[in-house]
Amino acid sequence: MNEDMRTFGYLCPKCGKSVMGARSIFALEAADAEIACGCGGSVLRTEFDGEKYRVYVPCGICGETHTAVCAPDRVLRGGTALGCARTKQFCCFIGPEGTVEKNLRELAILAEKEKQQEGAGDQEAFLDNVIMYEVLSELKDIAARKDGVTCACGSKRYGMEIRRSAVDLVCRDCGAKLRIPAATDRDLDDLCCHMKLVIPGK
Repeated sequence: MNEDMRTFGYLCPKCGKSVMGARSIFALEAADAEIACGCGGSVLRTEFDGEKYRVYVPCGICGETHTAVCAPDRVLRGGTALGCARTKQFCCFIGPEGTVEKNLRELAILAEKEKQQEGAGDQEAFLDNVIMYEVLSELKDIAARKDGVTCACGSKRYGMEIRRSAVDLVCRDCGAKLRIPAATDRDLDDLCCHMKLVIPGK
């Protein structure tokens, strides 16, 4: 009988390599799981108390270990991404092997760019200048369309906050935010698929 397998993926903060490990749903429900990097410098751990999963994620972006509390459905079904509390970037992926591998590859590219930026000092304002300018240009095109950027609260008034690796669209009436990632080619491709953007509203 083929058991459903779940793949966990993260970037090792010690050696920077992608770490992936698969566990069966049965094993995850029955006992705590550990997925360690071959370098011995980091371990992802899961604990299940019968109601919720606690996932301890070594973060390849900021170097700390984050704790995420997830409902069983998030760990055992579909695909889940857990974020770094400091940078708000995703740092761990749980799901089918192909999906985790693809997302982990993107994360490795992002982490590499972050490292290069640190080495270059602070002269660069953005994680990737070319991508950021392309994203801003695309946002300008979307905003120029009729009702191109609106908020679910009904407002059409918004502002932009530009960060190092993302642009936040902020509704001027309810204060809700929509974050547009702007660090990788994939971020740009994702944005180009949208004719209009809707801020989720509060």
